[in-house]
Parts: sequence; C-alpha cells; structure tokens
Amino acid sequence: MSRKRQLLFIRNVFLFTFTAFGGAQAHLALLLKYFVKNVRFISEEELLELNALAQILPGPASTQTLVGVAYKVGGLKLSIITFLIWILPSAAIMTFAAISFAKLDHKDKFIEILKYIQPIALGIVAYGAFNLAKRVLVSQLTIFLAISAAIVTLVLKNAYVFPLAILMGGIVSSAIGTPSEESKIRLNLFSNINPKKLTYFFGVLLFLALMGAIINRTSPFSLPIRLFENFYRNGIVIFGGGQVLVPLMFTEFVQMKQYLSASGFLSGFALQQALPGPTFSFTSYLGALSMRNFGFGITGQILGGFVGVIGINLPGLILVLFIVPFWEDLKKITHIKYSLTGINAVSVGFIIAAFILLLLPVALNAMAIAIMVVTFLILNYTRVSTPFIVLAGILLGYFL
Repeated sequence: MSRKRQLLFIRNVFLFTFTAFGGAQAHLALLLKYFVKNVRFISEEELLELNALAQILPGPASTQTLVGVAYKVGGLKLSIITFLIWILPSAAIMTFAAISFAKLDHKDKFIEILKYIQPIALGIVAYGAFNLAKRVLVSQLTIFLAISAAIVTLVLKNAYVFPLAILMGGIVSSAIGTPSEESKIRLNLFSNINPKKLTYFFGVLLFLALMGAIINRTSPFSLPIRLFENFYRNGIVIFGGGQVLVPLMFTEFVQMKQYLSASGFLSGFALQQALPGPTFSFTSYLGALSMRNFGFGITGQILGGFVGVIGINLPGLILVLFIVPFWEDLKKITHIKYSLTGINAVSVGFIIAAFILLLLPVALNAMAIAIMVVTFLILNYTRVSTPFIVLAGILLGYFL
C-alpha cells in the first residue's frame, strides 16, 4: 500500500474513533462508511466476514473487526497502529475520570452529581440484557442455559464460573445442535495452526498467574501484575462484547475482591457510555481506581489504567491476528457455528445476574426506579443515543 493511501487509512481510523458511539452494532455501520463506502479499502463482503469472525472469538468485537481490516490493508504494523489509535483516547479519558473520582468521591456535591448516573447505568444494563435475550433465547435449550448461568453466577460468585459456564454452554449446544453427518468435516484446519502461537497465548496467562502467586501481596509490584492477570483472563472468556464485560468485572472487582465500591463501578460504567470508542476502555477506569484504593498515587493510577485496557484487549488482539490467515476454513466448521448458540445464551445469563447484583447496593427509591425505567424505555423505543441520556443524568444531578 502506498504511503498516501496508508495515511488516508489512518485518517479514517481517527474519524471512526471519535464518532463511534453506540456499541458494536452502530460501529459496524461506521466501519462500512469509513472503510468501504467513502474509500474502498476492502470489500463489503470482506468486512462482514471479519465482523463474523469477531463474533466467534472472545474479546471486543469492534476492536477485532477494525484491527482485522487494518491487517488486510497494511499488515501487522498498520494493525498495531490502528489498535493504539482506537483504544488510547477513550482509555486516557476513563483513567482521568477514575483519578478525578478518587480525588472527589468524599465531596458531597460530586456524589450529588453522580446520584442519577447509577440508575441510568442499571437501565442501560437492562436494555442490553433485554435485546440480547430477544435475539438469543429462541429455544428451550438456550433459555435453560441462560437461567442456569444466572443462578450459578449468583450462588457461587467466583471468577472461574465464567470460563467454565461459557465452555459448558458451547459444548452442550454444539453437541445437541450439530448434525451428525457434519460433525467431522474440516478438522484438517487445525493442521494450519502454529502450536507456538497457542503456547504464547496461554503462556502469558499462566506466567502472570504464577507471578501474582509468587510475589508477596504486600509488595508494590504485586497488584499491577494481579490486575493484568485478572483483565487478561477475563479477555479470554468474554463473548458478546461490552454487555458481558459488566457482569464479569462487577463480580470479580466489586463482589469478590472488593477493589472498588459498587457506586464507583456504576458511575464509571455510565460515564463510559457517553464516550465514543471501545466499551472495553471501561477497564482503564477499573484499573486506575483499583490502584488508587490500594494507596497508589497518580503514577500508579495511570499504570493501572494502562494495565486494564491492554490486559483486556490483548487476548482478542492476539487471536484475531493469528486467525485471520485461515478464517476461510474456520468459518466452515459446523461445531464452532453451533457452539455460539450456547455461548451467547450463557452470556445472557451473566447479564441477568449482573443486573441483580448491580441492583442490590443501589438505594432504590421512586426517583431512582423511574429513571431506570425511563432509560430503558428511551433506549428501546426511541432513537435517542446513550451519551445524551448520560449527559442528561449528569446535568440533572448538577442542577437539582
């Protein structure tokens, strides 16, 4: 690709980054606009196939699709540049928001301003759960898997529930849904997989887990390593994008490990909805606030923000760059296609459990319930986008 065309591509990445409101579905329309229609970097069919690949893989779908486009257009170097342009602006803003929240969270006015943000966040989560459930829960099997995942999450409240439930959901739906005559086709695909790449992928996780266990938990080096392991591990098992990010993060960081408070979590999640860019940048906020709550200063909080956004995105980035070369074969494996039904059903269960867990610590009164319901109804029945609702909640808290 010529230098001029490469610069044009990078320019369009910037335009996409600062106009990409509304989550993965809205992002797909903008990807078509900037990379197919305005300037034809790839074909529409190629873009839709990359988006399908992102739906199969764990991790952030919009990020993986965008990086896949960059890889097809300009190879590894351009894909890394694209990834950094896409994630850094919103990650920097969310890290700054965490530092500001940490400095101001004891001031009455700041708490007053944020008091309407929390029920808005609950309304957003309810809307996400409702819409995903409508698309996914279409059979007795999917309903059973969703309810089971929700119950197991609420009862056990353990970080390892998520990968195990996702694995079981995929296995069950694949075993039941895959026609027997198609169950053995295309298995020769795996001869194309470089075992060294898989070793690197899982080796990072095992190394970080080992380091976190060996280093004394009172050491200043321990928490960043443990945080990176937490985010990297969750990045491996997140199917369904930003909607599933919420229950995973809330269960581990608030319920289990108590790195931050429920109010801090909800405030950050709602504020993130007002920003363009990847939903996964919310992890920058979580990392920075977690570091602050354990006594780290500004530098440590910035490190926490960096650890959060890189840790959660790294598995998906690695996977999409590894798999794009043999995607043509991968998409034909029937077992993978049918396993997605169970994986998505389990994801719905996670979101239902998250809504219940998020609801418990919030002081519910008539006003909070009304705001939560109105947020859900606006998102479900109008074209008003999430950022405007969040900004309205901030203004409401400021003036009332």
